[in-house]
Amino acid sequence: MKFAIITYINHKENKSAYYSYEPYIREMNIWLKSVDEIIVVAPKISAFPNVIETSYLHNNISFRKIPTISFLKFSKVILSVIKFPRIIYVILKAMNEADHIHLRCPGNIGLIASVLQILFPKKRKTVKYAGNWDPNSKQPWSYRLQKWILSNTFLSRNIKVLVYGEWPKQSKNIIPFFTASFSETEKTITNKDFTHPFKFIFVGNLSHGKRPLFAIKLIEALLGKGIPVILEIYGSGVLKKELKEYIATKNLDPFVRLMGNYKLDELKEVYKASHFLILASQSEGWPKAVAEAMFFGCIPIATSVSCVPYMLNYGNRGIIIEPDLERAVFKVMNYLKNESELYDISKRATSWSREYTLEKFEKEITGLI
Repeated sequence: MKFAIITYINHKENKSAYYSYEPYIREMNIWLKSVDEIIVVAPKISAFPNVIETSYLHNNISFRKIPTISFLKFSKVILSVIKFPRIIYVILKAMNEADHIHLRCPGNIGLIASVLQILFPKKRKTVKYAGNWDPNSKQPWSYRLQKWILSNTFLSRNIKVLVYGEWPKQSKNIIPFFTASFSETEKTITNKDFTHPFKFIFVGNLSHGKRPLFAIKLIEALLGKGIPVILEIYGSGVLKKELKEYIATKNLDPFVRLMGNYKLDELKEVYKASHFLILASQSEGWPKAVAEAMFFGCIPIATSVSCVPYMLNYGNRGIIIEPDLERAVFKVMNYLKNESELYDISKRATSWSREYTLEKFEKEITGLI
């Protein structure tokens, strides 16, 4: 089988291997176990892979480079329009050659590919929609258009669109799905001791959308209430300098630490040793860090976006907070007073997350291919 992947994610080439963001590649390597040839259509940049990037595990890959596009500024819109013919040509050629077409959405490249896949109604297709599928959420017009095209059974045929969460009134194209990070063999016994000091962690990109500063301010407020807490921040991004300056200005250095990027094997030990994970994100698909933390009994503290309420069973296996800091602090403080309740939440979180293992994920993917 010849399997074509069309994605917006940047790739790097090193020693004839193609690297990208490790969680994405780790997932794709499971998809690729069942295919003979791979066509990857994606942007490629000139740089060496970093610590959180890894390569496809396949020896028959044809990489088709396409340029990145953006519509955030007028000048970038003009440049993107100029790039359109090249992008369309490369995607169409890959789709025509492939036996199975796999799209990664949402995004600008995903939108183009969503339109072009209409021309191949008889070919088998899958779409991994990694963003927020909530029909009631406020999203850019390009995201809403992608969702409409992919849901439309007349335009999009022979296609399965994998989305996070279960949503009402969806077409037969839409399949509730999940992702996984850990194996059955990693189901070790986890008993958290919810006593002082409480260890909080943040895991993710240091970007405005993930709101890492909110996590720091939450810890700052708890410290101000006399509660012994610490926060470790795992990840990197555009806000790193700003966060570092805030920590120094507020004299939070003993209690808040920027740890940098960690690989999954290292993060696993962090989850085991931590009490809470904070993710006050503005938008999500299926937040891997939340599911990963729950796998080892680390209680997620998260805002009610996308399928997060479903993951946390509306507060039964996690703490759902509002994006208002004062209210979030009040709610977290109330939970910290009840050690037995925290223990029960941790157990329920672990039990749910461990239903979604790599073995189950691979079985489901094999059925789709």
